[in-house]
Amino acid sequence: MCTLLFFFSILTNFLPFLVSVLRFLFCYRSFLFIASLRFFLHSVISLLIILLSAVPRPGRHRRPMTAPNTPKEKRAKIKKVLITTLTVMLILGILAIAAYFIKNLIESKYFFCTRSVKFIPLDKTCDGHIDCAGAEDEITCMTTFKVNTTFPGRSNDQVLQVYGPDSGWRTVCSDDWTQAHTQTACTQLGYTIVCQSGSVVSLSCSDCGNVGADDRIVGGTDTSIDHWPWQVSLQRSGQHTCGGSLVSPRWVVTAAHCFTGVIVNADYNAETNDYDIALMRLTRPITVSDVRRPVCLPPKDYSITAETYMTVTGWGYRRENGAVADILQEAKIPLIAQSVCSSPTVYGSIITNRMLCAGFPEGKVDACQGDSGGPLVHISDSSWNLVGVVSWGVGCARKGKPGVYTNVEVMLNWIQTVIED
Repeated sequence: MCTLLFFFSILTNFLPFLVSVLRFLFCYRSFLFIASLRFFLHSVISLLIILLSAVPRPGRHRRPMTAPNTPKEKRAKIKKVLITTLTVMLILGILAIAAYFIKNLIESKYFFCTRSVKFIPLDKTCDGHIDCAGAEDEITCMTTFKVNTTFPGRSNDQVLQVYGPDSGWRTVCSDDWTQAHTQTACTQLGYTIVCQSGSVVSLSCSDCGNVGADDRIVGGTDTSIDHWPWQVSLQRSGQHTCGGSLVSPRWVVTAAHCFTGVIVNADYNAETNDYDIALMRLTRPITVSDVRRPVCLPPKDYSITAETYMTVTGWGYRRENGAVADILQEAKIPLIAQSVCSSPTVYGSIITNRMLCAGFPEGKVDACQGDSGGPLVHISDSSWNLVGVVSWGVGCARKGKPGVYTNVEVMLNWIQTVIED
């Protein structure tokens, strides 16, 4: 009789529990959300109390002497224990599933402020107004930027230039250079004391694109991060998903399609993968060393002829439909002429001037899934330049279907505008 009453109690409390779950899932706005949460917690506590009440407790008095249990009584007792165990496991499983869906629902509708210990709607994040202590709801926001063609990229001879609203771009120490121009240049570079001698005519202060090791493993084989110190691994829950390139102590270049719902370049087209580029700003700048060093952005009008070999690196699949590599891979592949890549037998008109193709016609070596966002680099004057960003392709290393990369040189204005802003 007691067993029947026990299961009847579970059933009568299980129905309110299901109702509380449904209320919690659908009533997620304003005061209804709080009320549903309280109702849900009350139902869970009620079920736990009933389950705990069924656990036998040792008595204080000596057990009366009784006759040994008969086989029938033993079977009944075992059956009772099994039913109780299965019921507990079933309820715990339902609780776990409900908790999983509730967690996902909360994360899809609300942002949790860890310092102020409160939930705020997602539409209140990244709106320019601080709603959490320490501005947690604003510091991790991504921003979209349109391409600004007003500011040109670096010139190929690496001459320092300064921009003025009236004179436009002017080369440092050129004709009609004045003290006011010098002060403006030094201010933009972060200095407060000007160079009184005025003897600087051309300079290159970048330490990017240099590596300590000289040996290379080519042809899609294992390599070391020491050889490519700008290589970045973008991970989710500890699992590598995309690559990236460190272009400064605080900025990483990657592919826009590596993100869901957050597109950094406002012109990105998810259907054609045009403008497939994104920038990530690090919370804290990295310390430059031999194993962590930015790659150079190419100068404007950086020209590379077809059949020129470049290097692609990443932890992507080593074969189509394979698995992510445990060791960083590298491969040397030739640049393919734009006219060949955009021909009807290859990719056709989908190729734009924001894209470039690289690889072997026979499909010898190629980038693959997991390499997206990673670097395609070319060495010039002992420095490595970021030429492309791994973007898309048909399969991996298929004949007549080379890898397609975002053309970094074409996107220089956008990159520099974002970094400067």
